[in-house]
Amino acid sequence: MHFEKEQAFYDANRAELRSKYAGKRVVIANNTILGVYDSDRKAIRETVKTMPRGSFMVKYIPENPQKEVIRLSPVGNIVAYG
Repeated sequence: MHFEKEQAFYDANRAELRSKYAGKRVVIANNTILGVYDSDRKAIRETVKTMPRGSFMVKYIPENPQKEVIRLSPVGNIVAYG
């Protein structure tokens, strides 16, 4: 997987992220949350203003953790979807 560090950050902080951002998309890069958005499109559109494509991960924080799956988005960022 291309985003091992970002996925590890998400896994280590999953409970806290879910309690704060359930139902939202978070942008993760360099062990940091860069932003929180309502849609993948908005997350990517805003983040590419300051970060190159492929340098960040957009993660959907599902309200129900059993609905979490991973897919590759059309722009090459890993996105978790419920």
